[in-house]
Amino acid sequence: MTSAPTDRQLVFVAFASLLAVGIALVSQHFYDMPPCAYCVFQRVVYVGIAFSAILALLLRRVRPAQMGFTLLAFLLSLVGIWAAWYQHSVAQHLLSCDMTFADRFMTKSGLDEALPNVFGIFASCMDAAVDVFGVKYEIWSLALFAILGVVSLMALIRQSRTPKRRYA
Repeated sequence: MTSAPTDRQLVFVAFASLLAVGIALVSQHFYDMPPCAYCVFQRVVYVGIAFSAILALLLRRVRPAQMGFTLLAFLLSLVGIWAAWYQHSVAQHLLSCDMTFADRFMTKSGLDEALPNVFGIFASCMDAAVDVFGVKYEIWSLALFAILGVVSLMALIRQSRTPKRRYA
C-alpha cells in the first residue's frame, strides 16, 4: 500500500496534466490559437500521463501495477519533453508539419477525426508559434512535462522504498 505523499504526487500529476489540456482547449476555442500537429500530440501525451497516474492511484494495493503505471507516467513525460523540444527547435521552423512524426501519429490514431475539437490539427507549427507572457507556449509545455517527470519519478522512488505489508 502506498503512502499519502505518493497519492498526493499522483493526484498532482493527473490534475496538472488534465489542466494543461484544459488550458490548451481554452486557448484554442476562446483565444483563436489553432493547434499544430505537435501541439495536439502533446495533448495526447498529457492525457496518457493523467490516465497512467489515475490507474496508479486506483491500483495502489497492487504494487507492481502501481509502479508500472507510475513508470509509464514518467516515460510519457520524457516523450512530452521530446515533443515540446522538437516543436520548438525544429517543427516551428518548417513551413508544414505534414508527414512529421506527430502528424502521422495523429492521423493514424484516428483521434483527429474522432474528436476534432480536442485533437484536430488546424495550423502548421510555424503558424501556431505563440508567446505567453514572453515565453513560447511549447516551452511552458516542456517545463510542465519536466515537472511531471520529476514528480512521477519521486513517486516511483517512494513506491519502491515503501516496505511490503504482510497480511496474516
